[in-house]
Amino acid sequence: MLNACFESLTYQKNRPMFDLLLKNIDKYIHLDDTEKEKFISLLRPKNIKRKQFILNEGEICKNSVFVTNGCLRGFTVDKNGVEHVLSFAPADWWMADMYSLISQKPGILNIEALEDTEAIVLSKINQEKLYHEVPKFERFFRILTENSLVANQQRIVDNMSLTAEERYSIFCKRYPTLIDHLPQKQIASYIGVTPEFFSRMRSALLRKP
Repeated sequence: MLNACFESLTYQKNRPMFDLLLKNIDKYIHLDDTEKEKFISLLRPKNIKRKQFILNEGEICKNSVFVTNGCLRGFTVDKNGVEHVLSFAPADWWMADMYSLISQKPGILNIEALEDTEAIVLSKINQEKLYHEVPKFERFFRILTENSLVANQQRIVDNMSLTAEERYSIFCKRYPTLIDHLPQKQIASYIGVTPEFFSRMRSALLRKP
């Protein structure tokens, strides 16, 4: 017999979203039906319009967001008004300002939807509650945090030591679904070049045999 959570209107209406999230979690930890029920009860589906911000620089990040359709970007703006993209979150990716979420201090990231996006939100409060009620989630989110730290450190090293062409190659491997999906200026910002330079570089790459 299905648990009440799986029979609820919210779950049935958003079943593909929840199923994608549970599949994502199953890569790292196994949940029984009772644990899944508890987890889903703490989540909130959210529709985010294109160009809508779910976090602004200087705000305290209070949520982790799992994207089920669409794409988010996390970026900063320097004193000259130039945007610098730190990360993208297409479907099956998590997004948060990790520094702010963990420290509960004002963050440095803006998080914006690049297109109409469907996501699932887990609040910081409910995440802490989850740790007490389903302790194995501490392992899951520890793994996410560790993976994020490793990826960010590698990006810093890559930006200091690799060419723009090499950084673009890494972007293509990390975000294969976004190569022909994102505006070129967003990819250029991510790899740290101007849109004009990126356009010339990509054209040259396409001409290579």
